[in-house]
Amino acid sequence: MMNLLDGIERAAFAAGEAILEVYATDFSVAEKSDASPVTVADGKAEAVIVAHLARLAPDIPVIAEEQVEAHGVPSQVPPRFWLVDPLDGTKEFIKRNGEFTVNIALIEHGRPVMGVVGIPAKGIVYGAAGPGTARITDQGGRVRAISARVCPEAGATVAYSRSHSDSDQLEAFLAARKIAARISAGSALKFCLIAEGAADLYPRFGPTMEWDTGAGQAVLEAAGGRVTMLDGTPFGYGKPGFRNPGFIALGRD
Repeated sequence: MMNLLDGIERAAFAAGEAILEVYATDFSVAEKSDASPVTVADGKAEAVIVAHLARLAPDIPVIAEEQVEAHGVPSQVPPRFWLVDPLDGTKEFIKRNGEFTVNIALIEHGRPVMGVVGIPAKGIVYGAAGPGTARITDQGGRVRAISARVCPEAGATVAYSRSHSDSDQLEAFLAARKIAARISAGSALKFCLIAEGAADLYPRFGPTMEWDTGAGQAVLEAAGGRVTMLDGTPFGYGKPGFRNPGFIALGRD
C-alpha cells in the first residue's frame, strides 16, 4: 500500500504543476451544468492524474469529477475505485488565494482507505494509507508524520468553508460548544488542518460531492480523527449520484 501511496503522491505533485502553469496565466472561467465554475486547469490536472493512475493500477476504475461532468455518473458503483477531484476549490483558484487542492482517494467497499491532498501553492502533499500513516511530503521528498490532536481544554479551533459558510446552521451548531478560535479555508484544506493538529472541528451543512471529501477523510482518519454524518453515523461512499449530505470532521476524542 505504501508504494501505491508514493505513486499517487507523485500524481498529485504532477497535477499541481499543471495547475500552477495555468494559474500563472490570464485564464478564462466557464460554467458547468451545476453552475459551478471550471477552468482549463481542471481538465489538465485530471488528465495528468488519470494517466498516472492507469500506469499505477490499471485494474482499478477511476471516477473523476470532470469525467462525470462529461459522461455522467456510472450506472454501477464498483467495490474498489479511485475518486478524483483534480482541482478542489476552483473558486479559490479563481480568487488566486492559494487555497485549492488536488484530491485523490482510493475507495474500498464504501470506505476511503488511501488518499492524498496536494496543495500546489505550497508545494506539499498530505497523504495516508491507513491508521498511523498520515504524513506531509514536500517536493524535495522530505516526509513529516502528522497526527490529529485531542481538543484542548480551552476550546476547539473550528475550520469552516471560506466560500460555503452555511452561517446560520454553523452558528447554531457552535452555540452549545466551547470554541477558542475559527479558521476559514477553502477546499479539502480543512480536513488537513485537523489531521495535522492545527484545528479540531469542521462541520459542513451544505451539500458536497464525494470527490470533495474522500481524500481528506482518508488522511484525517489515518491521523486519528474521524468523519461522520451529522447524526454521528458512519460517512460512506458510493452514495446515489456521489452526493454527500452534511457531515462533521473531528480530531481525536
